Amino acid sequence: MTTDAPPTYSVAELNAAIGTLLERGFAPRFLVQATASRPQIKKGHLWLTLTDGNASITAVVWASKLQQLNFVPGDGDGVLVVGKLNFWAARASLAVQVLDLRPSLTTVMRRFEEVREQLLQEGLIDPSRQRPLPRYPRRVALLTSSPSSALADMLRTARERWPLTSLLLLPIPVQGDVAQQIVQRLQRLSEAQPRLALDAIVLARGGGSREDLMVFDDADVCRQLAMSPVPLITGIGHEDDLTVADLVADHRAATPTAAIVQLLPSREHALADVHQRQRHWRDQQAWALKRERQKLNQRFENWSLHHPRRLLERMRVQLNQRMKLLSALAPERWLARGFAILETADGRPLRSITEVQPPQDLLVRLSDGQVVVEAKAVKPGSQR
Repeated sequence: MTTDAPPTYSVAELNAAIGTLLERGFAPRFLVQATASRPQIKKGHLWLTLTDGNASITAVVWASKLQQLNFVPGDGDGVLVVGKLNFWAARASLAVQVLDLRPSLTTVMRRFEEVREQLLQEGLIDPSRQRPLPRYPRRVALLTSSPSSALADMLRTARERWPLTSLLLLPIPVQGDVAQQIVQRLQRLSEAQPRLALDAIVLARGGGSREDLMVFDDADVCRQLAMSPVPLITGIGHEDDLTVADLVADHRAATPTAAIVQLLPSREHALADVHQRQRHWRDQQAWALKRERQKLNQRFENWSLHHPRRLLERMRVQLNQRMKLLSALAPERWLARGFAILETADGRPLRSITEVQPPQDLLVRLSDGQVVVEAKAVKPGSQR
């Protein structure tokens, strides 16, 4: 059993000793996975409580650091904190000084679903709203950070595929709490559209974690994107990343470079398109010429049929036919075949025995003359 007297401290000395122990025994920075509780801004600094359900600790984000964060947590958001301990010896107060703060993937997806559902109800996420991309765009706006590898890749791809398109770079911030800055840039772009005469807009951001893309899940940003005056194509993050901005856009590409590939035609595609149009034009011309030739032939045929010479010829043929018919039906032809015509004495042809009143003189006309006979009686029917 020790008989040494315990050390004696003043309050200031005790607090200083505690601070020394914490400084020596704790890593200069560490990770904390927790849930944010009661976040609030005081004098520009963000104060919040980190809790895991069993314990809690105060945390602070200084104003200078707060401006650099991509994400400001709400009450109940899951967070991953990079921090260090701050100990204030004067009052023995302990807090986690936040060096970096990111949302947990659960928080990211929860916010994604909340905004997606909200915009669905507003009718802004609807396939029927999607507009086709222009076939050969002349002027395209690029909304992305500058400088960036994503921008460099897009510019290189555009030069290789279709250098005739004029590209207008409109830099936007993609890190930090920048949603309102993006909204303002989009508003100015819409107002300037009558002067700019854009054919399409590309919204792009290079790869990163899903947490880095949360600004593209912001409701205000997505509403403004949905109001784009021209077709909008997004190329945000990696192929597996999906943001609400992708859902309100007219088209979505997996990456920034893929967005340029979808939007701009390749030279080979354009050449094939020209050849196809040439073939179509030739076919149309050939068909039109054939149709007009047929019309001309039909008109010539109609004209030939109605030419006076043809009309006279047809009339001559018809006259000859009728003359032959008249000749065949002439009484002289019948008389020459042995038939006779019985007439009254005054030359009136008899058609029935009822016209004969015996005794009566009658005239029989033959092919070579006439015979005068006397009708003594009439016998009806075929009696002899």
